[in-house]
Amino acid sequence: MTAAKTVTATFNINQTVKVLNHILFMAQENRSLDHYFGALRAYWKANGFVDRSFDGLPQFNPTSGLAPLYGPPPTNPGCDPAYQPPSDCIEDSNSPQIASYKLITECIENPSPSWNESHVDWNLNNYYSPTATLDGFVWTNAHDARNNVPVFYDINGIRSMGYYDDTDLNYYYYMASQFSTSDRWFSPAMTRTSPNREYLLAATSQGDVYPVGTDSADQSLLTATTIFQELQNAGITWKIYVDTDNTSCSTNPTPQCLLTLSYIQNFEWGQSIPTSYPNSLATMTQYFTDVQNGTLPQVALIESAGHAGLDEHGSDSDQYPINIQLGANYVSSIINALMNSVSWKDSAFIFTYDEAGGLYDHVPPQPAISPDGIKPKDLMTNDICTTATGPDCDFTYTGYRLPLIVVSPYARKHYVSHTVMDYTAILKLIETRFGLSALTKRDAAQKSMNEFFNYNIPPWPTPPTPPVQSTSGACYLNQLP
Repeated sequence: MTAAKTVTATFNINQTVKVLNHILFMAQENRSLDHYFGALRAYWKANGFVDRSFDGLPQFNPTSGLAPLYGPPPTNPGCDPAYQPPSDCIEDSNSPQIASYKLITECIENPSPSWNESHVDWNLNNYYSPTATLDGFVWTNAHDARNNVPVFYDINGIRSMGYYDDTDLNYYYYMASQFSTSDRWFSPAMTRTSPNREYLLAATSQGDVYPVGTDSADQSLLTATTIFQELQNAGITWKIYVDTDNTSCSTNPTPQCLLTLSYIQNFEWGQSIPTSYPNSLATMTQYFTDVQNGTLPQVALIESAGHAGLDEHGSDSDQYPINIQLGANYVSSIINALMNSVSWKDSAFIFTYDEAGGLYDHVPPQPAISPDGIKPKDLMTNDICTTATGPDCDFTYTGYRLPLIVVSPYARKHYVSHTVMDYTAILKLIETRFGLSALTKRDAAQKSMNEFFNYNIPPWPTPPTPPVQSTSGACYLNQLP
């Protein structure tokens, strides 16, 4: 050019997204963004990454530069020490303030993300307030610990304010920094695992806030259309991979048995898979074979390995501690296999968590679209929202924030999204790529995940070489930190 010129370029996103021929997604268990990735900006500074705006724990933000900037460690009111078990946790003028702190143990007793606890976390003194004060995390975990049988060691709920950093999760910190992540990525609903995972499959739980079969109001399987049903009808290949370790399926990996290891079993259509689509339920051994042979389906869900203790869930029993480093190492084996295979060149791996697990996060759930107009239908007597109502009493708010890593040759380098999404956006990405209709109003309302990708110039034709995930951290449950 010999003079200044104006150039106009038009890009068709629906065309460029088609470079993704394999979309894989996986959700581990029960970790919030602050709890896992709150220290990311400190990691960036220590490891030479250019700073990005990232809304993690405020004590790790710089004192100048991009917002948000430094703030003191957040706190929650604790239990008055005068009231010990069998008394419940009492929070009053004598309560200490429990500040965000670094965990040393890689294992913690399980906090609860269930309906009531999530709504107390929202606002300790007014569950129905339109204002989220996010001050109920310690109380809910103390209350649950004191009512557990046997009683947990952490009777004061301080595990909810603990966080990890790159010394614990070196693989995740590296991957989230090299590839793409978000500080506004949420679970779909303010409740526990099963309903949220139903959203991951079908963008709705059809009114359930508890697992199918919990009470008389949720005895039926879901009739909603799942993403895999839609894929099947469109002639798009798909698989659900499950880990069979420590299950009866390890010696009997029939489709009927594998179905019991996937949340697709909660749907009426899911019950037809073993007879109608048996090859679409597969073991993790088959996953590693498919990756290496270039025979991955176009869409795949990898279920977490809960029976093997590798799902990063909090420890439900003091006899059986769950070590997050072992779970992270397991995930690294799955992602590394993809990066080092012929399947890498046209794949995207979306990695997240099913819900925040009752662990502290300083950003409240966000307004959302009800998927189908069905209100919570299986609340129990005396549950929050049975006798009063508030903005968080319906499926018109997301759950809490979650970690996210988008791994792909097309994933933007060291990128942070600030766009509010819940993880039904994964369904939206699949629907966009393969020309499918939205399942519900919830996934239809999601922003596109296209911002995480550069489809025209793939940043990672050769993937980086991540560190080996550390597995040497201490694992104990009888004390904190």
